[in-house]
Amino acid sequence: MTVTQTLATPLVTSLADLNRQAASLCTAGQFAEAFALVKPVLEEADVDEVGVDVWADALNVAGTCSFGLRAPADAERYWRECLRIKPAYPEVVDSLGMLLRSLGRLSAAKAAYRQLVALMPHHAEAHNRLGSVLYELGYLEDAEASYRAALTLRPDFAEAHYNRANTLHNLHRYEEAEVAYRAALRGLPAHAEAHNNLGNVLLQLGRPVEADAAYREALTVRPQYPEALNNLAGVLKIMGRPAEAELACRLALAIRPDYADAHLNLGTVLDLLQRPAEAEAAYREAIARRPDYAEAYYNLGIALFKLDRLAEAEAAYRETMRLRPDIVHAYNNLGCVLRVADRMAEAVEVFAQAAALCPDMAEAHYNLGAALVQLGRLNESERAYRRALALRPDYGDATFGLAVLLLGMGRFEEGWPLYECRYDQPGFVHWHTRSMLACAHWTGDALSGRSLLVWQEDGLGDMLQFSRYFALLKAQGAARITFACVPALHRLMRSVDGVDSVCDHDTAIAHASTYDCWTSLLSAPLHLRTTVDTIPRPVRLSAENVLVEKWKPVLDALPPGRKVGLVWKGNPKHHNDANRSIPSLDLLAPLWSVPGLNFVSLQKGQGDGEAQRPPAGQPLLDLGASVADFADTAAIVAQLDLVICVDTSIAHLAASLGKPCWVMLPDRDIDWRWLRERSDSPWYPHTLRVFRRALGEDWPIVIEQVRQACAQRFAGEASVHVGADMLR
Repeated sequence: MTVTQTLATPLVTSLADLNRQAASLCTAGQFAEAFALVKPVLEEADVDEVGVDVWADALNVAGTCSFGLRAPADAERYWRECLRIKPAYPEVVDSLGMLLRSLGRLSAAKAAYRQLVALMPHHAEAHNRLGSVLYELGYLEDAEASYRAALTLRPDFAEAHYNRANTLHNLHRYEEAEVAYRAALRGLPAHAEAHNNLGNVLLQLGRPVEADAAYREALTVRPQYPEALNNLAGVLKIMGRPAEAELACRLALAIRPDYADAHLNLGTVLDLLQRPAEAEAAYREAIARRPDYAEAYYNLGIALFKLDRLAEAEAAYRETMRLRPDIVHAYNNLGCVLRVADRMAEAVEVFAQAAALCPDMAEAHYNLGAALVQLGRLNESERAYRRALALRPDYGDATFGLAVLLLGMGRFEEGWPLYECRYDQPGFVHWHTRSMLACAHWTGDALSGRSLLVWQEDGLGDMLQFSRYFALLKAQGAARITFACVPALHRLMRSVDGVDSVCDHDTAIAHASTYDCWTSLLSAPLHLRTTVDTIPRPVRLSAENVLVEKWKPVLDALPPGRKVGLVWKGNPKHHNDANRSIPSLDLLAPLWSVPGLNFVSLQKGQGDGEAQRPPAGQPLLDLGASVADFADTAAIVAQLDLVICVDTSIAHLAASLGKPCWVMLPDRDIDWRWLRERSDSPWYPHTLRVFRRALGEDWPIVIEQVRQACAQRFAGEASVHVGADMLR
């Protein structure tokens, strides 16, 4: 026994020296040389000969050398053998954890670092490393606790502050994350990633100016930092500086051309700059770099929709949904594409999917309501609008949609107050009126002795329809009523009961301060509490005698028979013109088959060319292009027997002149004023008749109904005229 110990001592000393030499070589990166020193001993000696500590040290050196020589399996084998004989060896536990983490075996690494913390509970680095593995495993709360433990032991531990900040950021605890990043930067002022990530947190906190400064600090530390440039572009975009944002994106891409996120960001900036074709190209570049980039497909859909390439936009949104079914806005936007493509039933289905996937998305419920209206499913539409408003009470589009729906259903008591929301929406022309007029907005209070400016902010037809309210406003005691309107209405409106004077808009703005208050004619029904049963009688417009005489010779030159005015197109700028206007004069050809009728075109603007050069077999007196204003048109209409038109201002003019007027309505997006499922109009109870296209029905079906009505109305009159001609 004594002899063995004596003989072993030189061996132990020798191996300990070898371990120290090998460790020095490892530190110098000379792993092969270091391994050559310890390998023979590990192969020839015995742990019982040299002792646990020396043997464990040799195994540790062998593990370190193997790792350095990129033989991870050998490294793990040596370190595990070391821990088998000496479990409480913190350095080896640490190394094994590092190895396992590098191999992606995170659960095993977590176990190693938990052992390290148990061995060294007061070692801040142990807690920090455990936190890093927990973070990678997605155990964010546990990771944050580990980092906090490290900082309790070492409050100035900058790396732990940084790691904790990243964790807090991912936990959406942004205020705490900001504090942690700033603490990290006190110890690591040249840490570009910390500046960049601080910028991200500040942006989340709604402080874009400070975020901008943080990104610029990151770029000062590392000028060639594409992520910081891309993030800077994002904040510049938010701050309304898209030109600078574009430059930042392009700089990021100059450094890293395959940076898909920067291509996407560039596309959004170009979209803001109203360059959708270039935005499309940027999104396609992002997809080329990352074929499964769902967000790029989503934004590509937006660009293609703006370019009116509906089929491609649909395909882009469907690919988004395939890649990322959780991007609910893709369903909503696809529904919008289908709605514009007139595939309303499909649009309803997709909007319903969006609402089911995200019940709290007000836009989906609003769009569902708007699509259901087009299908005539009014009660369902009302429920969808009300759901949108329950989610977002200040949702202007939904409020207006519900208002129009209720008015169209004849539910005026609730509809009129909601209709006033047009003054609260920046996208409406009405929103600007308040800022332009230097007098109070009349809200229904007493008018007695006050001067009132009535401001036109809606269409010509609206002004003719609601001009019946001038007399009622006068009856409320208004001392002076001035109507500010477009010049085309001036001569006609001067003679309307209740109107004291007429002027243009510029004159009204200049003198607005001389009036006590202003209002719109379309607000009058609210303040005067109009219901379907109390609609005031129409104003009775009259044509000026001198103008009647001016146009009489032209009309008298027509062959004997009834004179019928025609308008088949409306203002092309109207939101529903594609539906309400008849595409071609050719479609009205069946009307010419009714004997004894002479047709007069009142068409002005869109459709002028057709009126001047009507198809063969459709003789047409074109007067629309020759009229100066509505007073001229009124003088012509006064001498007609009937007016047939689409939904335009001429309908209101004819009916207000007391002339029979037949209005052909589209199959969808019907103006609320015509109500629902009626062939008459309570606004013009004795003069106006409505012909409605059924959903999906083409114009020729309605035109045939009008032809039959003409034949019935004027039956037998053609033979009378023929007989008279023969007598002469």
